[in-house]
Amino acid sequence: MQIGIDSFAAATKDSATGIAISPTERLRNLVEEIVRADEAGVDVFGIGEHHRSEFLDSAPTVILAAAAARTKRIRLTSAVTVLSAADPVRVFQEFATLDLISEGRAEIVAGRGSFIEAYPLFGLALQDYDSLFAEKLELLLTLRDNVQVHWSGKHRAPLTGQGVYPRPLQEKLPVWVGVGGTPASFARAGTLGLPLMVAIIGGEPHRFRPLIDLYRESGRRAGHAPETLKVGIHSLGFPGESDEQAADEYYPGYKRMFTEIGKERGWPPVTRGQYDALRGPTGALLVGDVETVVAKVLHVHESLGGIDRMTFQMTSPEIPHAAMLRAIDVLGTQVAPQVREALATKLS
Repeated sequence: MQIGIDSFAAATKDSATGIAISPTERLRNLVEEIVRADEAGVDVFGIGEHHRSEFLDSAPTVILAAAAARTKRIRLTSAVTVLSAADPVRVFQEFATLDLISEGRAEIVAGRGSFIEAYPLFGLALQDYDSLFAEKLELLLTLRDNVQVHWSGKHRAPLTGQGVYPRPLQEKLPVWVGVGGTPASFARAGTLGLPLMVAIIGGEPHRFRPLIDLYRESGRRAGHAPETLKVGIHSLGFPGESDEQAADEYYPGYKRMFTEIGKERGWPPVTRGQYDALRGPTGALLVGDVETVVAKVLHVHESLGGIDRMTFQMTSPEIPHAAMLRAIDVLGTQVAPQVREALATKLS
């Protein structure tokens, strides 16, 4: 199993003074965090895409390219690219360029996003939410597989044989499909034979088993080999030296983020009781000491019929940069090796 980290480049503040850290310093810290993850043995680092004041990741490929120049082995991906609101030609060109800079380490996780600001920002109609994604995903895959492209659709001018450059170093640039909880999205990814990245940020992960089974069955019916139908899980997580330390350190930022989002979506304010329940053995939060986090990752792996990648969403507007670096070290040097050893032992 690959172990990774996702970041939404949340704007942060100094925990001692309460003063907001400048965007320049925040992005410098983020690149340093990716470098540390590379050094610690983390397999993949993803940057989200948002167009909101509390995040600094509206141009994720720029951040990833800065990190590519300073890293050696870690894979670099979006988390997710809001493909519905983007031009697939530009998306492909940007990630192909990232692939060249990183010497073959770029990936795309394509999705529709969990916020809607990108649609009016780029002059798109929200009612076209699904058709935009389906059409643009089709074009992105066509671009990946062909240099000269012949394609036409509803939402974009046709391509009539134009060449799309540069080409990536990897023969086939990896494209994952990022999904939430819509059955049609799982079935579509399976039918296309694309790897699946499932965002599980609440509840109990085992409840996603029927949807993942649908993905695998859809892929089988479409003729795709089982080994090509990879499953990744994106979950909120933060490993620490003890359960109490990790929980206390992660909670303030978690509460702030989800309480603010809740104001927009009609959710009640976050409570510590709810948070602690999600930290329980079957809950979605991967927050605790090494033993706790390893056990939860293995539980998710087992309950979902096997997963290929687990990425920890560690973004928090309240966690200091130094504490984030420590957590990255714990994830890469302790959690990841123990997970791999446990899975290898089970297979032997």
